[in-house]
Amino acid sequence: MSQAVGNTALAYARVWHHVDATDRVLGKLAERIALVLMGKHKPIYDPSVDCGDYVIVTNSRKVKVTGRKDQQLLYRKHSMYPGGLKETPYRDMMEKKPDEIIRHAVAGMLPKNKLRDRRLERLRIFPQYHMGVQGANVLKSWHDGTLPPDYDPTKPVTSMTLQQNWRTGSQKQS
Repeated sequence: MSQAVGNTALAYARVWHHVDATDRVLGKLAERIALVLMGKHKPIYDPSVDCGDYVIVTNSRKVKVTGRKDQQLLYRKHSMYPGGLKETPYRDMMEKKPDEIIRHAVAGMLPKNKLRDRRLERLRIFPQYHMGVQGANVLKSWHDGTLPPDYDPTKPVTSMTLQQNWRTGSQKQS
């Protein structure tokens, strides 16, 4: 009799991860997010199967780049008309669309195949800490992947209350 667990629905269940991008380096952050979107952190990983999790990134305005990339980096797009190349410097992009900077970096880290767009749909990026109703979906802590010791699934909580409960060890509703 085999004791191996097969490809069950529980093994393929998607978990919501929360990442705070404050003072994180863009490339290292994008690499870690890409691994979670692909599902490489799971023991059931298969390159041809989309088994990754959801990732919510907050404080995207506070992400950092190393070296002189803030002066040298250019984001290019083309309208497909002659002379239609538009270049946007990193600093302007950070003011106007900070979420697109992280999305562009993560897209570059993902494999270029048919699963790429589906994986990028599971990435949610917010410029500030407020993430709306999606914060109630977050169950796992980004750093160690655990739940608070007194987590009660019957009470609706946000990621902010989860962090407060983790620090204080209480189940207060804020």
